[in-house]
Amino acid sequence: MHLSATDRTIALAVREFAEFTTGPSRSGAVRFDPQRARLGQVWHDELRRQTTTDRPDAAFEVPLDCTLAIGGWSIRLTGRIDQVLPATAPASAGPEGEKPSGAIVREVKTVMRPLPVAEDDLRSEYRSYFLQLAAYQCLHVPANGGRDGPLAGELVFVEPATGFVQVVPQSGAVAEELFHARLGELRAFADGRLAGLERLRNLSFRPAFATPRPGQETVLDDLRAAAARSPVVLFEAPTGFGKTGCALEYALEELRTGRLTRLIYLTGKSTGQLQVVRQLSHMVGHPPGATWWQIRNKGEHCVNEVYHCFRDACRFLDGQEERWPGSGLQRFAHDASLPRDLETLRAAGREACICPYEITRATLPFTDVWIADYNYLFSPHNRTFLGEMPGFEPEHTLLVIDEAHNLPARVADAYSSELDHVAARRVLGALDVVGAPAAFLSAWEALVLFLARIEPADTLDPLLEAELLDHLAAIHRLLEGAVLDFTALGPAASETLFLAASLHDSSERGSRALPELVWSPARGVIAFTCLDASEAIADTLREYGHVVFLSATLSPVEVFERQCGLGRIGVEPAFLAARTPWRDAAYTVAVDARVDTRYDKRSRWFATTAATIVALHTAGDGPVVAFFSSYAYAEKVLGELDARHPAVRPVLQPRTRDLAAQTAFLEDALAFSDVILLVLGSSFAESIDLLGGRVSGAVVVGPALPEVNAVQRARLTALRGRTRDEAFREVYQIPGMVKVNQALGRLVRAPGHRARVILHCRRFAELSYQRLLAPEYQMGETLADDADFARWLGR
Repeated sequence: MHLSATDRTIALAVREFAEFTTGPSRSGAVRFDPQRARLGQVWHDELRRQTTTDRPDAAFEVPLDCTLAIGGWSIRLTGRIDQVLPATAPASAGPEGEKPSGAIVREVKTVMRPLPVAEDDLRSEYRSYFLQLAAYQCLHVPANGGRDGPLAGELVFVEPATGFVQVVPQSGAVAEELFHARLGELRAFADGRLAGLERLRNLSFRPAFATPRPGQETVLDDLRAAAARSPVVLFEAPTGFGKTGCALEYALEELRTGRLTRLIYLTGKSTGQLQVVRQLSHMVGHPPGATWWQIRNKGEHCVNEVYHCFRDACRFLDGQEERWPGSGLQRFAHDASLPRDLETLRAAGREACICPYEITRATLPFTDVWIADYNYLFSPHNRTFLGEMPGFEPEHTLLVIDEAHNLPARVADAYSSELDHVAARRVLGALDVVGAPAAFLSAWEALVLFLARIEPADTLDPLLEAELLDHLAAIHRLLEGAVLDFTALGPAASETLFLAASLHDSSERGSRALPELVWSPARGVIAFTCLDASEAIADTLREYGHVVFLSATLSPVEVFERQCGLGRIGVEPAFLAARTPWRDAAYTVAVDARVDTRYDKRSRWFATTAATIVALHTAGDGPVVAFFSSYAYAEKVLGELDARHPAVRPVLQPRTRDLAAQTAFLEDALAFSDVILLVLGSSFAESIDLLGGRVSGAVVVGPALPEVNAVQRARLTALRGRTRDEAFREVYQIPGMVKVNQALGRLVRAPGHRARVILHCRRFAELSYQRLLAPEYQMGETLADDADFARWLGR
């Protein structure tokens, strides 16, 4: 849908018109249907052949393009009608005065359920199909121009598994009622969107910072100047600079001027989303002049004990469309003063018996700022959630991508999948329990036996890969016609089934065309690992009118641009680096060249590493933090600390993703511990901003280079056009040093903060690693022996 408030025009396809809704959608209730488009085309072709035989004068794929004037809006509808049967003259032997039979409009739809079905049930479950037919009935003008009101219509349902056809007629009067009701809904939405944009023209908001820090004074002018050079801006500023506030102030100004109509703010972690919410709440006041919504994943919204999103399994989904108009939940779209936290949504959903996720979905079209995870735009499984929102126009949207250094890896993960023998075997048992068809059981059992034969390998043998695709194709084909009880199967088994079918479907559609390694990381496991997501990232970015990347670690910029496919979108990005004079002397850094922390050498230095951490703590006046490349490494040194330094109180970060638990751990550790052991790249090291000004020093125990495995070797091989050193730098050194820079950046977050840092590995003295450190960490003194170390500590 294209909606222009400037010239009050709306353009959309008839199918979009039919599916348009500002209430709950039926997506949570639709059963898995992996090849609907292909099946639909097969049956369209077959019914066309049959119709041509019976009615040689029939027309097919009849184009429609018309414009209507409704309430000050110009609405353009386009589409193609499956079949039009022209009016027929009465037989010569017919009754005197018999009138010709009018033209008939037909739509053909395949449905993945047994037919026949009561007509009322079909009208309820497939309402958008009848609306699409109604639009064609009301808008199509026969070639002879003769018509008296809407044409008669027929919806032709086809069950692909059996070929059974059920025809449901729709009168012109019913069509007219449906069509004009939908036009009224569309107009009301457009009026509401226009009012929202006019509200933004009068938007007032507080500056992000009452008193700018040194370096912040010109950042808004710098952002405007960068945007004038390019619609893609790379903004690099250290942790603590206030990137979030600066970006939001710039974005709100863009919304107020009308240059852009919506802001999407993406982050890779929930901590970043919460910071955006806090900053926005401070800036826009209460009630806010601009509205925002933090989009959490569907599972977090769920109010059932078990998350299993099928209509038959959830009373909140079943029938929610009928309950919505009287639920009062539209208040969340129109009253910006209401709280919008998850507990409020769950409580409202329980009371109205409507899925809380659908409250979020129904509210977003009326909201100015969308705050979400990367997956909502860049995952092939989730991107349609926002992409199909009514009135959403990426070309008029400002897209801000925070912590952007994580984007290439996160998108690659979204395009990667694994098939596991253990999970597949559990599905086999579940299929047997629910009485799945024998042919489907047999096909799935063949896949289980195949996976059981798989041994670890850096690449899957081509013959095995071909055999795997044959198994997936058989499952996919049988799933099209099988009637499975997904509610009884349960969430885990259903997801594994969907994964297998989607792997075949994505191969058929060519979406596995991204560079990919098919390999086996463990016995019975086959992994489809995306090696380079740059093309997928570029395909998304080119849709947007303005994109701003934010991170403390975009450098080396040329590598980041390549990994995000920015060279593919036809514009030269503008790079902006923030000035932060208050950080210039905030770090005292030394490179500890006494030890070598490479995997095969680190064990001989465990005692030295523990002693170094204790010495830094003893020389300071507060707790110190030690960053490690892995849990296993940290646990080894923790053992040394406990054994050799019993007077010191060390603590190791827990293995938890719960944000509240992470925050509570760090607060307790800062209050009651001497040494805090954290893992580079984890939320503790990259997302939770509690360390700034509260630790006296830090030890970085080696650069956190990625594990040497089949994936990294494949990525090295893929960089054939570069020297081995250049490839090693991109695949190993840059990701590892980004984690180091991210962790150290959180030690100094405001003017006046100071930190003593020991880079604990001789590799940090090598020029190739030094150049990848942020400028304020470079050129530290190199400590060659214990005497150097003692002297440096005593300064």
